[in-house]
Amino acid sequence: MGAREFTRGRCVVARLPHGGDLLEEIAAVADEHGMRAADLRAIGALQAARLSYYDQTTHEYGEFAVDGAVEIVSLLGTVSLREGATMVHAHATLAGHDGACVGGHVAPGCVVFACELVLQELVGEPLEREFDEVTGLALWRGL
Repeated sequence: MGAREFTRGRCVVARLPHGGDLLEEIAAVADEHGMRAADLRAIGALQAARLSYYDQTTHEYGEFAVDGAVEIVSLLGTVSLREGATMVHAHATLAGHDGACVGGHVAPGCVVFACELVLQELVGEPLEREFDEVTGLALWRGL
């Protein structure tokens, strides 16, 4: 196990633009405010959603579309760096019109209807992701 301490920095609250790609818009807010490490949470709704899951045996992501407009019941994640660029890693629980929930890793292609985002900056050495041979994932370096 590895761990590193951070202190809380600025807290940025944003309303993401209607029609934007969820992951791209979160990264844009982080970049605009110079956040290289942050904790994130959001609520709102999506016009379209794509989620994925990680197969621990094959080390591959399986992606699936979520039918119709959905509410973001919960969206949690982090902002860090991968090869020097901002990387948003987020998981979401989404609910359809019948209240049934589905969840997973947020994939590109989630189209914002309305979204309220909170980014809590983590002050310290930036978190950098690198390939981990054991899991096949891009995990935080040095932890």
